[in-house]
Amino acid sequence: MLSVALIGFAGFVGLCLAMEKHFHELLGRKARPAQLRALRVGGWLLLALSLFQAVHLRGWAHGLVEWSAVLMAGVTLWVFGLPYQPRLLLGLAAVSLVLGPLFAIFAG
Repeated sequence: MLSVALIGFAGFVGLCLAMEKHFHELLGRKARPAQLRALRVGGWLLLALSLFQAVHLRGWAHGLVEWSAVLMAGVTLWVFGLPYQPRLLLGLAAVSLVLGPLFAIFAG
């Protein structure tokens, strides 16, 4: 389930960065519309991938519940950490984007 949490966290970060305000605040530059669109699509694809993996690993009944739980934990970390440690969270997002698929490959 760690890979599901990491991929889901990266998906939510992508959706957050798809907002002009957060993109500018976190990365210090203005986003182009194509970048925002790519972040939005990438974020949704990562969330869908994490859902697929959760259901594949645990079945619909348990997988959907565990997927919701780990996503809410990741979103809580993001929401409460964003005002205080935004650069740390960006680093965590980059690490989760790399480690999530690696854990998925080695876990199953």
